[in-house]
Amino acid sequence: MWAASGMLALFLVAIVVTAAMGGGHPASHIETIDPDTLSIQGEFAAPGVFPSADGGTITVVVRAEFFVFRPGVVRVPAGRRIRFRVTSPDVLHGFQIVGTNVNVTVAPGYISEVETTFAKPGTYLIVCNEYCGLGHHLMQGSVIVEEPR
Repeated sequence: MWAASGMLALFLVAIVVTAAMGGGHPASHIETIDPDTLSIQGEFAAPGVFPSADGGTITVVVRAEFFVFRPGVVRVPAGRRIRFRVTSPDVLHGFQIVGTNVNVTVAPGYISEVETTFAKPGTYLIVCNEYCGLGHHLMQGSVIVEEPR
């Protein structure tokens, strides 16, 4: 009984410490955005692929909303660093690029960011891996990785 009481106390302390340290936020760099205006103004109003001026990292801005990723098809070159910035105006979504290590939770009001490099050309499926409603099974997109020019 003492062991069970000790474990219960330890669990309660862990919950309090996690809550005090902001453990309720999505795992990212904790950048926030107003979900009510993201389709009207700012970078998420016109999501797409944005190469850097110096030829460095390419930024891909994605809006995940009820049963669709915008843009639905993303074209990037192989061998370049790609930064995905993803947010949602409505509910919790997932952003997973199948066959890669890209897998983030997309929460309304937060910007999730992940970087990767695609070593070889091909087509990669983007899926929502968080149940988001009746059309969840239709929510998909693709990343087309092309030979560098």
